[in-house]
Amino acid sequence: MTKSNNLRSSVYLSLTAVIWGIAFVFQSMGNNNMGAFTFIASRYLLGGLLLVPIVLIKYDHPRFLADIDEIPVKKVPVKLTALGGILCGAALCSASIVQQFGIKYTTVGKAGFITTLYIIFTPIIGIFIGRKCRFTVWIGAAAAVLGMYLLCVTESFSLSQGDSLVMICAVLFSIHILLVDHFAPKTNGVLLSCIQFFVSAIISGILAFCFEQPTLSQLWDGLVPVLYAGIMSSGVAYTLQILGQRNFNPTIAAMIMSMESVFSALAGYAAYRMGWLTQNQTLSAIQILGCAIMFAAVIFVQLPLEKIGRRR
Repeated sequence: MTKSNNLRSSVYLSLTAVIWGIAFVFQSMGNNNMGAFTFIASRYLLGGLLLVPIVLIKYDHPRFLADIDEIPVKKVPVKLTALGGILCGAALCSASIVQQFGIKYTTVGKAGFITTLYIIFTPIIGIFIGRKCRFTVWIGAAAAVLGMYLLCVTESFSLSQGDSLVMICAVLFSIHILLVDHFAPKTNGVLLSCIQFFVSAIISGILAFCFEQPTLSQLWDGLVPVLYAGIMSSGVAYTLQILGQRNFNPTIAAMIMSMESVFSALAGYAAYRMGWLTQNQTLSAIQILGCAIMFAAVIFVQLPLEKIGRRR
């Protein structure tokens, strides 16, 4: 992979982290208007519908967005793409549902910290499928965990019911990252993203009608959170994730995307200042130190230290 492709992937994944960080504010707002299954079904249905025109245009005009998708829609392996979309969609839906329920029973600080533990679970799970990790990745991951702890955990740490659910969510997001890493280089990223959204919407939609009572008034009251979660957090961010992870180290990708916890803290403070959130979101000196450590960890893990050592 060339340096320009590496830079492009890093930019895509960084934008993903920013969008997901801001999404925590809207996700919290959405919980006040509708059930978890209804909210997830709405956001992913909207995200999938957003990508349908892009897929159709790319089918007739392969050069459209050709710089970010190497495999044209017409030439994708159908069975592999369908399998990838179903598996990625199932993992994405499972992680989102568990996270949405977990947030109800734990604090935002704990949820942010525990969710981003996928940067640790990703290389651990990767070892069991034959992947290797550079020592710099483990050092960077440990530093990132320390930074996230300083940033997110503001009270004595103990696992409650909500903490346990969010921990499971982190494992499921790790599986999703590895699935995307496996299927994205072999198919069309936009089409794969579109399929996974519809799969997730179908699964959560069935659960919503079985266990909740979704109404149009709920969707109208929570329209803004659904629009952001559907268009930006789902349609845009998850597509950027798939395109950014193409031929990119999944552990480093997880490190970059874990910066969402930093941006969620910043977005929370901004939302508090604008009156969208009532709880004080001001960052303390310790939390700002956590942000700095995480930024340093992300930079460190991408430094080609091994190549520099060989040259010396």
